[in-house]
Amino acid sequence: MLKVMRNIGIMAHIDAGKTTTTERILYYTGKSHRIGEVDDGEAIMDWMEQEQERGITIQSAATTTYWKRDGQQFQINIIDTPGHVDFTAEVERSLRVLDGAVTIFDAVRGVEPQTETVWRQAEHYNVPCIGYVNKMDRVGADFFQVLEDVEAKLGAKTVALQIPIGKESTFEGIIDLVEMRELRWDAATDGETIIPSPIADERAALAAEWREKLIDTLSAFSEGITDKYLAGEAIEPELIRRELRQAVLNRSLLPMFAGASRRNIAVQPVIDAVVDFLPAPDEVAPAAGHHLKKEEDVLVPCDPNGLPLGLVFKIQNDREAGSLCYVRMYSGALKPGTAVFNVGKKKRERANRILRMHSNKSEPMDELSAGDIGVIIGMKLAQTGDTIGSEGWPVVLEKMEFPEPVISVSIEPRTMSEMDKLREILGLLSKEDPTFTTKDNPETGQLIISGMGELHLDVLVTRIIKEYNLNAKVGNPQVTYRESITRTVEHEEQFSKLMAGKENAAILRFKVEPLPSGSGNSYTNAVKKRDVPEQIFEAVERGVGGAFSSGIVLGYPCIDVGVTLTGLEYSELTGTEFAYEACANRGVYEACREGAPILLEPIMAVDLVSPKEFVGDVMSLVTQRGGQVLSMDSKIGSDEVKALAPMAKMFGFMTSLRSVSQGRATFTMLFSRFEKKSER
Repeated sequence: MLKVMRNIGIMAHIDAGKTTTTERILYYTGKSHRIGEVDDGEAIMDWMEQEQERGITIQSAATTTYWKRDGQQFQINIIDTPGHVDFTAEVERSLRVLDGAVTIFDAVRGVEPQTETVWRQAEHYNVPCIGYVNKMDRVGADFFQVLEDVEAKLGAKTVALQIPIGKESTFEGIIDLVEMRELRWDAATDGETIIPSPIADERAALAAEWREKLIDTLSAFSEGITDKYLAGEAIEPELIRRELRQAVLNRSLLPMFAGASRRNIAVQPVIDAVVDFLPAPDEVAPAAGHHLKKEEDVLVPCDPNGLPLGLVFKIQNDREAGSLCYVRMYSGALKPGTAVFNVGKKKRERANRILRMHSNKSEPMDELSAGDIGVIIGMKLAQTGDTIGSEGWPVVLEKMEFPEPVISVSIEPRTMSEMDKLREILGLLSKEDPTFTTKDNPETGQLIISGMGELHLDVLVTRIIKEYNLNAKVGNPQVTYRESITRTVEHEEQFSKLMAGKENAAILRFKVEPLPSGSGNSYTNAVKKRDVPEQIFEAVERGVGGAFSSGIVLGYPCIDVGVTLTGLEYSELTGTEFAYEACANRGVYEACREGAPILLEPIMAVDLVSPKEFVGDVMSLVTQRGGQVLSMDSKIGSDEVKALAPMAKMFGFMTSLRSVSQGRATFTMLFSRFEKKSER
């Protein structure tokens, strides 16, 4: 069963045609009986009302379909991921559980900024990929230029398995370099009928040249192909596919395909390539985990007969069913109605129902086994990143890391009677999305929500108003700052308080020190006292964590601060958990105030693509906003500018950019790092 299963994602920059391609895959595999168009707001995978209105993917949607290849039926689990930079976390958590990915490139624009981001994420999780150059029918399309762009920017070794017949308005099909034939798609059958033909004389030389390149590239990875090539023997298509599959699984080669999904041209070869070149669940490296009892790292092989172990990679709230927990199983199997153990939270839950999803529709499953992806209904405590399994095997799978939210707005209901309802809704949304956070501002009493960008928060606020029918007022966007320290401080804190006639006392000594940028916070316990209960040390750690989140001077969370507990005095009579937690909290706060605190602001990596005639004005616009231009890369008809700029100065940047470029320049922003706020 595992041999005929594929878990794949479709990933690319916004507007490269991910959802359009996925809709064709579903149509040709028989999963849907009509082709849903993004432009008409009818794409099956974009089921959220906002996705249909905005024409973008916001939430990664999962579906399962089937494809026959060489007489075998393959099960393909597909996750269509968002392309907009504000929804990077959706892509991150999808890639965490996928075995392979189809990377889509725009034939005109080549490698775009968000393509680079998702490619790096795929590299991090070691996900094998195939490449598909879409929109070959667009003005300015250039398949061969895209290949060069991919090699230059992504550092990937490409190998073309097809070359296009014509381009722009004359694009009519592809030349298959493996079988050496021409393929065209019949428009009357929406591209379902494929018409093969011999390679035309005028294209024979180009086809032979690219076939030679294919064999030459593969021979570097395959002795079998090298031997046949040197002996002048014919190289069978089966041998090419077999050797290429191995190179793709090792991430040594990126096979490239060409097509025009909107015109229903050349999508089926991409489905064949998913089956031919991307791995089955048991062909990828075992998942990394940590055994809680043995305190050691372990590998989890994909074994349906092993003890159950799975990862919750997405939570979606359903009004009727409650939390839908998307789970990738790595070992063993789960059946509906059985008890499930949440390993990290050490809590038992029940899997009432298990479903196979098709976008926002579903069908029941008898069993969710290793290698498969499904949805469990009934788990109330589970959150994104939780490991579920059995009490007999307490292994936690590697956690997902999510970027820090960088933009905040205040939100309040129109009437105070709806405040509880608003808090409940925000709780559901933050459970779904790990990059969305909420907190109360202690000074103003306002409720503050934070996210990854203006679009991210706009989408969430629109959901609150439309989906949950709650009319809320939203303030202007504010930058989420951080605080840190610049020098090392040693500090002793004493705490004593009389409560209900009992004295609560604690004495702690700390060393606080600045850490390198991007290190995060750390807490180290350098005190080893056997006569001190473990709960006291846990209370100290809680107090330190609380101090990190409550800030130093202005109340913004601390980052890049290292705290070491160097001394602790304990008395059984007066030493309580409350006293040590309060003492730790106050002690770290006071020590940080002595450590020359500074305010840090988020710096964004800005990627701009502008027509050549406006690039001077675009660069000037960035520098006016305190930005620093890092590089400029020239493309056909446009220039790509990379810059760093403070988030605080980037509000409303899109409006200014449109006005200086006649609406033709585009940009994306991604959080880069926190830096000391300059006095601008």
